Amino acid sequence: MDITYFGHSSFRIRGKQTTVVTDPFDSAMVGFPYPKHTSANIVTVSHEHGDHNSTSQIEGSPYIVSGPGEYEIQGVGIVGFASFHDATKGTERGSNTIYRIEIDGVSIVHLGDVGHVLDSETVNNLDGVDILMIPVGGFFTIDPEKANAVIKGIEPSIVIPMHYLTPKHNAKAFGDVQPLEVFLKEMGKEGIVPVSKLTITKDKIPEEMQVVVLE
Repeated sequence: MDITYFGHSSFRIRGKQTTVVTDPFDSAMVGFPYPKHTSANIVTVSHEHGDHNSTSQIEGSPYIVSGPGEYEIQGVGIVGFASFHDATKGTERGSNTIYRIEIDGVSIVHLGDVGHVLDSETVNNLDGVDILMIPVGGFFTIDPEKANAVIKGIEPSIVIPMHYLTPKHNAKAFGDVQPLEVFLKEMGKEGIVPVSKLTITKDKIPEEMQVVVLE
């Protein structure tokens, strides 16, 4: 399968038979354009904020998954787990859904805009994850230090950071979010060269954890 990063918290996961897109965003809100003519069979929405739920942009009449539950769609298994967008049980920013996506034998977890360290039950539900997509910029989500703690709890094989500040972001909306470099320093992974996409199969999952930065 191929994983491509559209920016913010949005990825395209293209399997052999099925394509999944996560958290499509409103370009005007985020500050840079969403790729035109993006199509998918399935779109996951972690929460109903404009920088994560712009599903109307996705072509192909996709099935929209937008909350906790178990789903089986075109050979892809998805389980959504309830969580919060802040560290005060949703009182500041509401709820968030964590998705575990099983596609082509690979287990991928997208944490959405999770705002807290995960409890033991959620960590157990995410056991055996191959690829973890994790917010690392802080302010609206967990910060680099908490992200490191979450990674240590889940123990994924591959970590893909998301939701961090870039020069393209709307500075007024996201100026308090930290850049990727802060997270990489926290992880002791400075100097990672970004790649245009991640091509992976189950038999190529690394034994030792790797951090992959996608362009």
